[in-house]
Amino acid sequence: MDLQEHVSGRGYLLDDAQLAAIARLEELARRRRGVYLHGPVGRGKSFLADALFDVLPEPKKRVHFHAFFQELHGKISERLHERGAVAKAVKELVGRAKVLAFDELHVHDVGDAMLMTRLLEVLQERNVMIIATSNYPPDGLLPNPLHHDHFLPGIALVKRLMETVQLDGPTDYRHLRGAPRSRFETGEITTRTALPATPVTLDVNGRAITALGTENTRVWFDFGDLCEKPTSTQDYLVVADRFDDWVITNVPQLKTKDREAQQRFANVVDVVVDKDVRLTLVSDHPLAEIIGGEALDLARTASRLELINTTG
Repeated sequence: MDLQEHVSGRGYLLDDAQLAAIARLEELARRRRGVYLHGPVGRGKSFLADALFDVLPEPKKRVHFHAFFQELHGKISERLHERGAVAKAVKELVGRAKVLAFDELHVHDVGDAMLMTRLLEVLQERNVMIIATSNYPPDGLLPNPLHHDHFLPGIALVKRLMETVQLDGPTDYRHLRGAPRSRFETGEITTRTALPATPVTLDVNGRAITALGTENTRVWFDFGDLCEKPTSTQDYLVVADRFDDWVITNVPQLKTKDREAQQRFANVVDVVVDKDVRLTLVSDHPLAEIIGGEALDLARTASRLELINTTG
């Protein structure tokens, strides 16, 4: 089945930008050429990348970018003093796959940038076709001008291994309301909620993170404990594996918090979307007042939170 037929079979009406992208993706699929699909939030990048992945032959593997990097860091740590640790870790994680799909690829940390460059080198050596979606064009990765030069070799590899396809249609489809399609979309933004009586301390990656309480697979956090303390994306992934229903209270206007807290909040939203966790935000502010600040991913964060923005 070709890509156009596969997408049409799902019954979606496609806009001109999506149709143009599909034609390009079909050509690249025939050539077994990697794809870097980028553009603004909500334009259908993940939808088209998933469809492309579906029509490509086995062996193949689709991974969440955050989760993959967490596993990669872990595997490398296990082999820290071995020669070729990165190549061995990638081999273990990728296996026999000849197609590897990343969703929402982004690079903000200089350490991750160095590892990403080595990862791309190993995938090139293994002749793996890469499918990636991103809100950033290749030259926009690791945008911090203090560190951007460190990722120029990685950006060169992105361009060498993948053809850049831009998807920038006029419609943000995340703003079109409909029946929830995921557990995440059953969440809400509200002004009040019942809280558990007793805080608990979670052991996460060997460190203590305070939660307002837990009940079965539900966990409550205060924004300050989750985003204003030195927590990490890897921490959020561990918590998301234990709890599939999160409540975050006292969510402020992000512009009143520092850049690090803003970025942590953006990372939290990325993780709960990737892991399909139900999210409830408790705030005195509507979404339009919550989102604002200087963190790099807040446009994507706002678009994703519109899916649970029950107050409009």
